[in-house]
Amino acid sequence: MEKTLPRQDLTQGVVWKKLLRFFLPIAAGTCIQQLYNAVDGLIVGRFVGTAALAAVGGSAAQIINLLIGFFVAITSGASVVIAQVYGAKRPRDVQIAAGNAIAVFALLGLLLMGFGLLLSPAMLRLLRTPADTLEDAVLYLRIYFIGVPFILILNMESNMLRAVGDSVSPFLYMVAGCVANILLDCLFVLVFHWGVAGVAVATAAAQALNMGLLTWKLLSTRESYRLSLRELRLRGIYLKNMLRLGIPAGLQSSMYAVSNMIIQVGVNSLGTVVVASWVMTGKTDGIFWAVSNALGAAITSFVGQNRGAGRDDRVKLCVKQGMILSTVITLTLSGLIMLTGRPLLYILTRDQSVRDTTWLMMVYFVPYYFTWVVIEVLSGVLRGSGDAVRPVVIIGLGICLLRIVWIFTLFARIHTLFVLCLCYPVSWTLTSAVMYLYYRKGDWKRRGSVIVDR
Repeated sequence: MEKTLPRQDLTQGVVWKKLLRFFLPIAAGTCIQQLYNAVDGLIVGRFVGTAALAAVGGSAAQIINLLIGFFVAITSGASVVIAQVYGAKRPRDVQIAAGNAIAVFALLGLLLMGFGLLLSPAMLRLLRTPADTLEDAVLYLRIYFIGVPFILILNMESNMLRAVGDSVSPFLYMVAGCVANILLDCLFVLVFHWGVAGVAVATAAAQALNMGLLTWKLLSTRESYRLSLRELRLRGIYLKNMLRLGIPAGLQSSMYAVSNMIIQVGVNSLGTVVVASWVMTGKTDGIFWAVSNALGAAITSFVGQNRGAGRDDRVKLCVKQGMILSTVITLTLSGLIMLTGRPLLYILTRDQSVRDTTWLMMVYFVPYYFTWVVIEVLSGVLRGSGDAVRPVVIIGLGICLLRIVWIFTLFARIHTLFVLCLCYPVSWTLTSAVMYLYYRKGDWKRRGSVIVDR
C-alpha cells in the first residue's frame, strides 16, 4: 500500500497563520544557533585570546562559508523538489527523492572533507591570514573539515523535513546539538585547555549528534519521507532536477563567500583588532541574519508546496504577508541590536579597542537592514517557484560583483573602515530595487513547476 502524506500540509488553511507557525520553529532554531555562536565567541575571546578569535572567525570562517556554504546551499534544490512533489500529493516520489538526496550529499561530504584536509594551509595563505593567527587557523580548519560529512547530511535532512512541513523536529535536534556544543566547548577549552582545537572538536562532535538524531527520526517515522536504505542511490531524473535548482543556489552562496573573502583581505589589511572586531560584529548582529534566513527558508518551502499544488493564489498572499512579517521582524531586531549591542560587547571581550571598533561597525550596518527585506522574501518566492537562475544573476551582480569592484576601486583609494563597510548598505539597496522590478515583471511565473516525472 502506498504511504500516506504527513500532516504538515502548507497548501490549506489561513496563509499568514500557516506561514507563521511554520516559520517560528525555524527562527527559534536559528536563534539558538546564534546563542551558541555568542557563547562560542565568549569562550574563545575571553579564555583563549584575541588572536585565537581572529583565527577561528577570520579567514578560516570565510573558507568555510565558501566551500561548505556552496554545498549546503545546493540542498535547497533538493528541498524544492521534495516540497513540490509533496504538494502535488505524490508520496512515493517524496521517498525516492529523499533517498537520492541523502546519497548525493553523503558522497559530496566525504569528497569535501578530503579536499579540506589537504588544502587548508594553502587556502589560508592565499587569503593573507595574519602570521600570528595562521597556525591556529590551519589546525581549526582541518579539524572542522573532518565534520563536514555530518554537516552536509544534517542540513539535507533538516531541509527535507521542512520541505514536507515539519519545522519542529529540526529545531529540537538543533537545540540538542547546540547544548552539546556549548558543554563540549567548556570541557575541551576550560578544562582540557585545548584552545582552538577544542572548539573545532566540540563543533564536529555536536554536528555528528545532530545528524544522528535527524537520521533516527527519518528511519523511525511512518510517514512517506521515511528513510529507506534501498532508496539510498543516485537516480538521474531526481539528481538532474535537484542540481538544476541547487547549483544556482550554491553559486549564489559562493559568490557571497568570494566577495566576503575579498573583503576579508581588506579587513586583514587593517590589522588584527579590525579582524577580531569583524568577527565580533557577526556575533552581535548574527541574530538578525539568522532570523531573516529562517523566514526565507520558510517562504521557499511554503511556495514550493503551493506551486506543486497549483495554488498560485496562496503564493501571491505569501508575498504580501511575508513582506509585512519580514519588515516587522527587521525593524524590531535592528532596534534591539542597537540597544543591547554595547552591553553585550563587554561580555564577549575584554579588549576595549575591539569593543569600540565593533560598535562602530554596527553603527555602519544595523540601521540599514530594512533594505534587505525585499531580497530575502522575493528570492525565497522565486526559489520555491523553480526560478533558480535569474535571482542568482541579480544578486551576483548587485551584491557580490559590486562589492568586489568597490574594494578594488574606492576602498583601494580611500583605505578606511567606513568606506569598507559602506559597500554593504549600498549593495543591499540597489539589489532590492532590481529584485522587485524582476518580480513585478512576472517572467518567473512562466517557469512553472519542477515536479519530477515518474
